[in-house]
Amino acid sequence: MPVPFEGGCRCGAIRYRCTAEPAAFVHCYCRDCQYASGGASSSVLVVMQESVSVEGSPASFSVAADSGTMVSRLFCGQCGTPLFARNAATTSLLGIKVATLDDPSWLQPSAHIWTDSAPPWVGFHDDLAKFAKNFGAG
Repeated sequence: MPVPFEGGCRCGAIRYRCTAEPAAFVHCYCRDCQYASGGASSSVLVVMQESVSVEGSPASFSVAADSGTMVSRLFCGQCGTPLFARNAATTSLLGIKVATLDDPSWLQPSAHIWTDSAPPWVGFHDDLAKFAKNFGAG
């Protein structure tokens, strides 16, 4: 894996750099991620919060997620690009939206999570681990 790796928003107002290997790369199908992504799922790279430095000031919106915990969605206030997610239950971790990496080609997804919330037209045609809710939930 190429560490460090970098990314940012579409307009360039916000840039980030991560200096540690990701803990996971998941496709999340919870309703909150569906709203945040505008699609059936959100592809998220899970990293240690302390390994990420951010240039610029993302806007944020907080909401109670399907898990019942508060999640803060961070995005560019200028172009609207969704960038990060912070879950109040796992404050040491940060979710980075995969499409915001400068080069996401090296990534390999590790799991589908919250599959119980996936729309019925979503097909799971791979051998990735699948969890009805979050990791370890079946």
